Amino acid sequence: MADDPWGLVGKVVTVTGAASGIGRGIALGFGAAGAAVGVLDHDGPGAATVAAEIIAAGGKAIALPCDVTDAAAIAAAADAVQAAFGPCTVLVNNAGILRPGALATLPLALWNQLLSVNLTGYFLCAQTFGAQMRAAGGGSLVHIASIAAAHPTPLTGAYSVAKAGVAMLSKQLALEWADDNIRSNVVNPGMILTALSRSIYDRPGVTEARVAAIPSRRIGAPDDVADTVLFLASPRSGYVNGAEITVDGGFTRNVLGLIPRAGY
Repeated sequence: MADDPWGLVGKVVTVTGAASGIGRGIALGFGAAGAAVGVLDHDGPGAATVAAEIIAAGGKAIALPCDVTDAAAIAAAADAVQAAFGPCTVLVNNAGILRPGALATLPLALWNQLLSVNLTGYFLCAQTFGAQMRAAGGGSLVHIASIAAAHPTPLTGAYSVAKAGVAMLSKQLALEWADDNIRSNVVNPGMILTALSRSIYDRPGVTEARVAAIPSRRIGAPDDVADTVLFLASPRSGYVNGAEITVDGGFTRNVLGLIPRAGY
């Protein structure tokens, strides 16, 4: 239908880490596509602001403060989404934190904190919202990982390890839950400007250097990620399961383009 290009009108969607950055862009994208959106974030006021934006634009949304490391809090949020809109059939696992530090000296507490949010939280949300999908006859999981999942990043080793875990978690879910008509896929963003990364881009020369290394010659925006997520959540990707899609303007395919090549 012309007024429902994604096939998402009336779908019930939950986005974690939706108060800002990529998560906010994804939540707004689903709202504009006609879905009812559960906006989850540990930042309750931020989640409320995003939900209000969706509602002001004519959409449906509910804001729910939620710590994705707390199984009871996730269960309560899932119940609230279902009570408001019906069973959730699309989950976008996006909540994440960054704790820089060299692995030689990274405190165990920071390692555990990062993995509990960036990996275990994805597992817990998948289990909880997956139960609603199973009862509803199927659904779609979309996990936001990172180009760091396949590319070690100096001084953020715990983050890269967690994102690599997300990629394998998604493949495992795709395999185990296919009989329940539940698909699971990963989006790997890279070089996306958000509030979290803005301080990096504000440093002199950083934006120019990164743009020069990206074949598409621009820094990405949350909407670039959101459009890919909507595709993976929609019926248009019904035969896509266990896949990873990289959204980085071609950066990770440009290794040989970043070194001097005599004669060219």
